[in-house]
Amino acid sequence: MKKSNTSSLLQAHLAVLLFGLAGVIGRGVASPAFVVTFARVLFSSITLGLFFLLRRQSIRLRRPGDFAMLALAGVIMAAHWTMFMASIQKAGVAVGTITFATFPLFVTFLEPLMFHEKLKPGGIVQALIMLIGVVVLAPLGKPDPGLLYGILLGMGSSLTYAMLSLLNRRFTADYSSSQVCFYEQGVATIVLLPIMFILRPEVIAADIPYLIVLGIVCTAIAHSLFIASFAGLKVRTAGIISGMETVYSIILASLILAELPSMREIIGGVIILGVVMYSTLKSGE
Repeated sequence: MKKSNTSSLLQAHLAVLLFGLAGVIGRGVASPAFVVTFARVLFSSITLGLFFLLRRQSIRLRRPGDFAMLALAGVIMAAHWTMFMASIQKAGVAVGTITFATFPLFVTFLEPLMFHEKLKPGGIVQALIMLIGVVVLAPLGKPDPGLLYGILLGMGSSLTYAMLSLLNRRFTADYSSSQVCFYEQGVATIVLLPIMFILRPEVIAADIPYLIVLGIVCTAIAHSLFIASFAGLKVRTAGIISGMETVYSIILASLILAELPSMREIIGGVIILGVVMYSTLKSGE
């Protein structure tokens, strides 16, 4: 394997480990999902802004039209992280991250549309198997409104993440990962700010240190690393690696929150992650 590819793989895995920690923090704090997301993008964008200021690095965009695309990505990011955090808070770390791991399912259908690539039959089969894994997660015999709502939120976060990653693929050739993150998270902060003023949620003092870690370490650093990995990896491959977030999150939740997955969650996770691992092997052929 080429050195650049090895470096990209390491960047992607470290980023995904930190993403897994983000889910655990989101589950452990008492603040609502949109507050967690707002703090995440606020502290992250401030960190990135200081990074550019200290290095005296320009953040000017090469083309005016790029700002519109980055702004769109920022809106999608705000929706993605809010739904992801809400899914974890409603249904637990395992369900939230397992449903998020269906991200390659949406990439399978969106990537050919956005980049005029051929839709492969094997990708359709894999997508259907992933859906079976999601169905296994759902308590069809004894419906649990909170769990079902969490699953739907998780699938929504998966869809928006697929859209976000494919948009980021357009930017990596022209801009640094930190620059992309700065614009996207800055827009996400602006989008969520009116909600904070309208709803005026109570800010829990005990949550603030964790939200700062979430914004700086699990977002500014982690997201920059993940976008940077696209330079040596295909979006689909990076998305497959992101499926490891489920494993990392469940392990961290078990160690930190004593939150163990149920047998149904394990079976659904094995089905979904099995497809993810199979796709990884196929992408390397």
